[in-house]
Amino acid sequence: MVASSCKQPSYEEFRRKRVEENKKRMEALNLPTLAKAFHNSSPKPSPMKPRITSRLEKHAVVVRRSGRIANNPSPVYKEILVDRIFMPKRYSSGRRDLLNRVYASDKDRTHAIDKAEQLESTLGTDYPSFVRPMLPSHVTGGFWLGLPSYFCKKLLPKDDLLTLIDENDEEYQTVYLAGKHGLSGGWRGFSIAHDLVDGDALVFQLTNPTTFKVYIVRANEPEDAQEA
Repeated sequence: MVASSCKQPSYEEFRRKRVEENKKRMEALNLPTLAKAFHNSSPKPSPMKPRITSRLEKHAVVVRRSGRIANNPSPVYKEILVDRIFMPKRYSSGRRDLLNRVYASDKDRTHAIDKAEQLESTLGTDYPSFVRPMLPSHVTGGFWLGLPSYFCKKLLPKDDLLTLIDENDEEYQTVYLAGKHGLSGGWRGFSIAHDLVDGDALVFQLTNPTTFKVYIVRANEPEDAQEA
């Protein structure tokens, strides 16, 4: 038996040949020289664009002035001290002063209502009427006079001006608000003009659809004056 001995190359020998082949290829491509030159060279900074800054130039401009005041001297602005003027507070005098309200006693209030009902009975039935005792809200503060709702719904028109005529036949215009069943604007003037206070009783007689004749019975009126 003849055995041919063929010696296989070892791994190290094969690796050495492979490295030499790669080295020859790199030298053929001039890669070692290029790599050395790349490592030795320093990177160049990228060029920067010049920064442009805008500058605003200020120029003196002549201000146009009206021909009527062009020759007048320029105004001078300076602080001027002005003494403060203190105005005294105004308070309504007498029975209109809210701090000195006059409140009627139950006796005076009842007495005025009785006298007003007696007066109403003498007016007859030709014209409808009602008695309205005065409360603080009717104669001070808001000056709002509510009227009986049944009377308003049945006899009074919608929002309109109502005329109040006192016992001296002087007329006063008032604003009637049908939705609220009462007198607003104008009632204050009537109340102040007749110096009404809490407890007074008024008789309202409707002489025509927009006119009331008003009679006043004072809560604090002396007995001799009432009898007279």
